[in-house]
Amino acid sequence: MTSRPSPLPRVVVLGGGLAGTLAAAALAPHVGEILILERDSALPQTPAPRARLPQAAHAHTLWAGGADAMEELLPGITADWLAAGAHRIPIPNGMVSFSPAGWYRRSWDPTHYLIGAGRDLIDWAVRRRVLGMPNVELRTRTKITGLAGDGARVRGVYAEQAGQDGRQAAQDGQQAAQDGQQAAQDGQQAGQDAYGSPGLIEADLVVDATGRNSKSTRWLLDIGGPEVRETVVDAGVRYASRRYRAPEGTETDWPVVHVPADPREARPGLFATIIPIEDGQWHVSLSGTRGGEPSSGEELFEEFARGVRHPLVADLLARAEPVSGVSTYARTANRRRHFERAGLPEGFVVVGDAATSLNPVYGHGMSVAARGALALRGQAARRPFASAGFTSRAQRAMTRPAAAAWLLAVGQDRFYPGAIGRRPNLADRLSARYVHRLAHTATGNAMIVERITDVVTLRKPAGILAGPAVLLAAALGPRKPLLDGPELTAREQEVLARPPLRSPHTASATDTDTDTDTDTDTDTDTP
Repeated sequence: MTSRPSPLPRVVVLGGGLAGTLAAAALAPHVGEILILERDSALPQTPAPRARLPQAAHAHTLWAGGADAMEELLPGITADWLAAGAHRIPIPNGMVSFSPAGWYRRSWDPTHYLIGAGRDLIDWAVRRRVLGMPNVELRTRTKITGLAGDGARVRGVYAEQAGQDGRQAAQDGQQAAQDGQQAAQDGQQAGQDAYGSPGLIEADLVVDATGRNSKSTRWLLDIGGPEVRETVVDAGVRYASRRYRAPEGTETDWPVVHVPADPREARPGLFATIIPIEDGQWHVSLSGTRGGEPSSGEELFEEFARGVRHPLVADLLARAEPVSGVSTYARTANRRRHFERAGLPEGFVVVGDAATSLNPVYGHGMSVAARGALALRGQAARRPFASAGFTSRAQRAMTRPAAAAWLLAVGQDRFYPGAIGRRPNLADRLSARYVHRLAHTATGNAMIVERITDVVTLRKPAGILAGPAVLLAAALGPRKPLLDGPELTAREQEVLARPPLRSPHTASATDTDTDTDTDTDTDTDTP
């Protein structure tokens, strides 16, 4: 596909993960052809695991702002998720959340939602729709070696194609990944090390969607492009996750249960979350910041859950049966590469985790990728790719939703013991105090719950939290007294009244645990 058969623009997308396929969906109406270059040997035809997506083993949150954006890009995608078993969970009444300021009420009318599903299912549904577009082509077993062009304009990429021996090894690795075998990564890597000579693939626009391990900063320097500044805030978060079979009678209409850490406490932050997903399962993720990391041991999983700020998650897990081993993941630093300030060459943009990767505990990765793709579509509809300034305008537009999620994440992560990055200054401390005041007010004020949820779900910018009505409500405080415990339905109380299946310090062993802390070359976004 190095020739130019069409007078319409050609786009090359680097990476076939969620950020890449959403970017393709955004640009498809405005171009003649889109070529997605993917390093994996094949992408699953079903909601199956990918070898290069270890974070899929952990619970993901697709907030309303992200799901709305995906629905706008791919009309009907929500119905696809629901038909495959995902849940549309209303907020706030579909969440049991113990904020640092107290328990949130669930009796308010629903104003937002999230999609409860495994990451593999979400990606598969998007990928299936995008690859069905007539002007989108996927080329697998392709390794990118650099950009073609100069400091003024990128005109394509240099890529290597895996040979026949590599193809067979890659297929073996992909099959192992789908079987859940430990040999998956070895087979996958063997397949992708056997490449041929690099070749030029021309493009009017190159989109980097290669994830946290993006090499764009180096590639830009290689062609005389700008140096890109990077900001890192790393609280040292480590995840441990496993799936449980939902207790009988809880397979549908079950809430998300979330017990976050309190960054004001002078100790490592501990988190515990249950998200109902497809196949009558709960996806459970536990996490701890530096000094409080969870173990990969199955016997310690529920014990860790009992050590967070409230034991509700542990009490529920004691009445559910594990159906997987424990997977861990530790590549969770907040990392922002400031491409929007770098003066990029024309013909090149960076999306998703390749530009801004976030601590997954806040669940914004997928939503940021979707909002960014929607912004990219808007820019493509306004001006041609070849026009002067398209790259800078598009990069700035995509940065806005990422910057909002960045502030939400680092505004808390800076405060945890041992966090790497700039220490909190006076402005950070004043902002944190105001956010806590809002959380306190939200325990008894429906309007503040809605405004906070607007921001957390990425439906609206954080500036709405400084509006006159919000400031006045924060000054007055909650209109109702604090709850002394979680607001549970009769069915939820009945589940907790059942005899536990295990003692508090015993967890049944199923599959062997899977450690995914290794530096895997992922090409998709975090939760």
